[in-house]
Amino acid sequence: MGHLHIFDMDGTLLTGTTANLEIARHLGTLPELHDLEARFAAGTLDTRGFSTEIHRLWRHLTPAVVAAAYHAATWLTRITDVCADIRARGEHSAVITMSPDFFAHHLLDHGFDDVVASRFPPMPFTGTLDPAGILTPADKVRIADDLLARHRLTTDQCTAYGDSMSDAPLFRHLTNTVAVNADHHLAGIAALDYRGTDLHAAYTLARTLHTT
Repeated sequence: MGHLHIFDMDGTLLTGTTANLEIARHLGTLPELHDLEARFAAGTLDTRGFSTEIHRLWRHLTPAVVAAAYHAATWLTRITDVCADIRARGEHSAVITMSPDFFAHHLLDHGFDDVVASRFPPMPFTGTLDPAGILTPADKVRIADDLLARHRLTTDQCTAYGDSMSDAPLFRHLTNTVAVNADHHLAGIAALDYRGTDLHAAYTLARTLHTT
């Protein structure tokens, strides 16, 4: 019997930080990013507006800077081991993140089957940003259902791993859920709560939720 494992990136696989913060550190734009985050927290900027602003702020961004930010970031350990074990069992793995695709797609190197993220034009940003390509928390449910349909699986054959309230819609949609170093809001609705730095330990815990 198959199974689908869906991982969040910021705060989950990527520990204690976000893709945007790591890029901003390398570009020297942390003050501007913190201002955008404050506006987002205050509700004066939504997810798509936020992405429009970073598209403008980082118009000279290059793949080399993104790669440097990605490799300098702190990640959970044994991500590649988990992807390999999932594949060896004939199961499927995916990352769904609202963060930019130009950063998240580096995770394919670990062996994830799919990485779905907010779509940005090629770097440097000479093209316009299509707001329809920017993901919201509700999109995580839609994408998960699309992946399940592709693999002919049910919601009972899916496990989600996340850390924040942006994962809440997906956690409410599924039975098998693991909060990874999460705040109390998400931990309170998750089936299991993991604290630590080893993805394989969280994954081993998650496997107790199903028998495949």
